[in-house]
Amino acid sequence: MDLAGILHDLDIAERPASVNRSVIVLLSRLRARFAVGGSERRRVLGGAARVFAGGDVAWLFPEFSADLHAAYVELVDSFVRHAALPTCDADSGASAAGSYGRIPARATAVTETLLALTARLQEAVQADSVASATARSLARTLAPTLCIFSVTHLQDQPWTDEASRKYAWDLLTSTVSATNSSSLQELLCGKADGDQKGTLGPILVALQPELTKENWKRNQAVKHVFSWVLVQVGRPWLAEYLDKVFPPSLLISDDYRTENKVLGVHCLHHIVLNVPAADLRQFNRAEVLYHALFNHLYTSDAPLIQVVLPCLVDLLLVLEKPLVHTGLPRKPNRFDDVLRLVLTHMEMEHKLSLRRIYASELLLFIEKMGIGIARHLKRLERVIVGYLEVSDSPEEKARLSILDVLERTIQTAWPRMECRMDVLAKSLLRFLVDVSSDPLVPELREELLHKASGCLILLDQCSQGRLQVLLRDVDSSCVSDRVLKCIQDLTASHGV
Repeated sequence: MDLAGILHDLDIAERPASVNRSVIVLLSRLRARFAVGGSERRRVLGGAARVFAGGDVAWLFPEFSADLHAAYVELVDSFVRHAALPTCDADSGASAAGSYGRIPARATAVTETLLALTARLQEAVQADSVASATARSLARTLAPTLCIFSVTHLQDQPWTDEASRKYAWDLLTSTVSATNSSSLQELLCGKADGDQKGTLGPILVALQPELTKENWKRNQAVKHVFSWVLVQVGRPWLAEYLDKVFPPSLLISDDYRTENKVLGVHCLHHIVLNVPAADLRQFNRAEVLYHALFNHLYTSDAPLIQVVLPCLVDLLLVLEKPLVHTGLPRKPNRFDDVLRLVLTHMEMEHKLSLRRIYASELLLFIEKMGIGIARHLKRLERVIVGYLEVSDSPEEKARLSILDVLERTIQTAWPRMECRMDVLAKSLLRFLVDVSSDPLVPELREELLHKASGCLILLDQCSQGRLQVLLRDVDSSCVSDRVLKCIQDLTASHGV
């Protein structure tokens, strides 16, 4: 069907001669017909897709003007609003899943039409004509709206299905091509030579009204769009937008719902890793973030603790000066405050999920603090002994992690370990006996025994071979063959 027939089918043109009128008039009439609502909207979407696909690029994208710009922007905005999520008035910020029932089908229909438009934009951009300049300008103008719409519907959320996610990803890819960008990052950040600005700034400006304290929970998708776009941008571009991304991330992390806290901390961690330390320290941003994260340590929510601890470690590297070997005693700092609180919680924690997380993240503190952990050896010893005594089978993640912590502690603070050899060696030997008789997967049992044996060897080296002497007289009838082999490996090793 030719363009005149499409217009006649939509009751937009009374006669074929109307085709010769400006595309601006057509876009305005499409928008007016779409505003009627009901079943008419699907009909207009289909007709618009056929207009975009069948119209000549020179007619679709004539010489650029403010009216042409406004006509395309208003039509695309009206299409996008058709697939918008319903406003949530609940304090929780979560709508009932049933309220999203019509969204996937609407999003798919809108995306099909927008795909037809971006395909013609891409074609026009590559053409050597007036349409090329117009299409290039339009593509850059529409890109923020198209990106926000695509990201809203490409994630696995209650308002999407497999078809809408696929179409949304196709639209995002088509938008990248229509703007003559080589990648999504280039679309967001701009070209390295600076001759083309990125769309991240306009996207953040468009999201800003919905990311305020009063509004961010009214649209369930906005936080996911913000976080998804944020993590696509790294160094050195993110620093330019710090004022726009830091407050919303902090706001989301300060919510009472765990899932929002986790999402907010995830955004903040990305900022810490991708913004220069000097920018983070400016205006006390890093201090504000430190106190917000430190307060999260008092929670018992395992998913939150799992993201807070690594973020805190990386933030402390920004706040605290690197350790310099001056020969003078190192003053306590915020590393000590955090580790002291973490060890206190570890001593009292009985939930296996939290014990696994604490044990795995504790290694980060040992590695970053270096010899500074010597100030915490007494409490660290109690934690290690306590965690070795409690099994978290079938995977034994907590005990595997705590053995790594013990190994790194011995290697880091070895001058202080000889006086603790008796307690730690007894705990490790009990651990060897327990593990050798536990019904574990053979590979896991061997890994546990191997790590424990390695720690015993390190303790022996710290004590100048004194542990070997104590173990040579072990009664072989009191232990299993596997434990006896571990002891024999130790006594056969050479002390330092």
